[in-house]
Amino acid sequence: MATGITGPLRTLMAAAAAALIALGSVGALQAQAKQKGKEVTIGESYIPTIWVDPDGCEHWVMDDGWEGFMTPHVTRQGIPVCRRGNTCAVMNSDQLFKTNSYRISGAGKAALAKFFENAGATSYIIVGHTDSRASDEYNMRLSVARANAVAAVAQSVGARIADVRGYGERMPRASNRSAAGMSKNRRVEIICIR
Repeated sequence: MATGITGPLRTLMAAAAAALIALGSVGALQAQAKQKGKEVTIGESYIPTIWVDPDGCEHWVMDDGWEGFMTPHVTRQGIPVCRRGNTCAVMNSDQLFKTNSYRISGAGKAALAKFFENAGATSYIIVGHTDSRASDEYNMRLSVARANAVAAVAQSVGARIADVRGYGERMPRASNRSAAGMSKNRRVEIICIR
């Protein structure tokens, strides 16, 4: 152990040295077993895998025998990788919201309430999307706010919401180069989990 090191750092270094010695012992055991033609497994072996949520989104799962570890599988843009779920409704945002707003019109609330009362799913995932006219940051906020507004209507009639997501302009259905394409991209999708 190095001289002149005191206190918590010395304790930490001693613990690290002990861990290295223990790892060396495991390595030595495995090397001895290999020389004798035997295979020794120290700890648990594991195989990384993919777990799929009921909503169809994938998670990387790793379990090294100590604690299981799971993390969402996402694209480089940070969008979760989800297998296409049962999208039971796609509502055009222009029919529900005014431009740059996330407040739902009275007629929109009535139509959404009727949908959620009759859809019959166990729970729902609400996903908001925008066109590409504003900044990515603004569109992400707007899409989440609109999805939350739809989720609030669903909850008001007793529907269970499993998740609320907003992808802004990142998952277009059509080109943003035309007014018709941008209109298709401004939408709220409702995924039914049965």
